[in-house]
Amino acid sequence: MTQEFAIFIMRETLVTALMLAAPMLLAGLVVGVTISLIQSMTQLQEMTLTFIPKIVAVVTVMILFAPWMIGLVTGFFHRVMDFVSQVH
Repeated sequence: MTQEFAIFIMRETLVTALMLAAPMLLAGLVVGVTISLIQSMTQLQEMTLTFIPKIVAVVTVMILFAPWMIGLVTGFFHRVMDFVSQVH
């Protein structure tokens, strides 16, 4: 394994992981901030109130983005395999 190959694999892995996690993290962030604003306006400070909406939002986004995420992982696999075939 060359240094170029290792750097390519690490970069592609990190970029793919960030792209896969971004929609779910953004959904959790938006729902969390929204619930926090509602809690601060109503002065209802129940910590467990934020968990269920966040879980529902993350699972919903995961289901909606599943085809895109599968395509992203498949593209990653093809890029890595193309690079491996070029190196060897």
